[in-house]
Amino acid sequence: MRSLSSRASLVLTLGARLLPVAVLTVAGVAMTTSGHSEERPQESAGRPDPAPGDSSSTGADPRGGDRPASATPTPLRYSEPPADPCAALPAKTVDTLVPGAKPDGTPRRAKDAVRRTSCSWNALDGYDYRWLDISYTILSAPGGRPAGGAPKGAEPVEGLGDSATIREHLTTEDDQQIREAVVTVQLENAVITATYNGSDFEDGSAPGAEEIREGALTAARAALPALD
Repeated sequence: MRSLSSRASLVLTLGARLLPVAVLTVAGVAMTTSGHSEERPQESAGRPDPAPGDSSSTGADPRGGDRPASATPTPLRYSEPPADPCAALPAKTVDTLVPGAKPDGTPRRAKDAVRRTSCSWNALDGYDYRWLDISYTILSAPGGRPAGGAPKGAEPVEGLGDSATIREHLTTEDDQQIREAVVTVQLENAVITATYNGSDFEDGSAPGAEEIREGALTAARAALPALD
């Protein structure tokens, strides 16, 4: 434990120390929004009306009879994300992962709220800072993939949704370490992204890799039931 004078100095510099975390928070929001967004198909150009006798654009078979009807599109399991993403996680889970945070969280408005919703929680408990974000994205086709595919450096996670990955990294800025883990889960046409990070402002260190990794996985698992 540092001396009282050292602690006083830390209190004075705490605001400055929070700057990299604030930057990371913004970066995490941008990453969740842009890194897992839906790739929208382009509209096909209009075609001219078929000439008389032209069977290429009709259901008629030139050899006689009708062509087989096209297959019926597979219905989407999810038509919209949870309307209240801040209610997705149990209060006990929030309290465990982000001690001192308000359980109701802070909703983040998306430009396309019909397809995307998200909520974040953050708190400074003594010198320990934690930040958690849960984001939901609804894709327009079953089995579709977010634009860009899996994040670079992501590792597969078994037994979570239809498919899942986790990406971890440690950053250092102004002698302050911040560790973060991002879990991306796909369940049919829905994608959940759980981002969890933390830092210790007393000695400038980051939490252990296991703590942050398991925290992100716990949040992702807890967020899945809110889809139904």
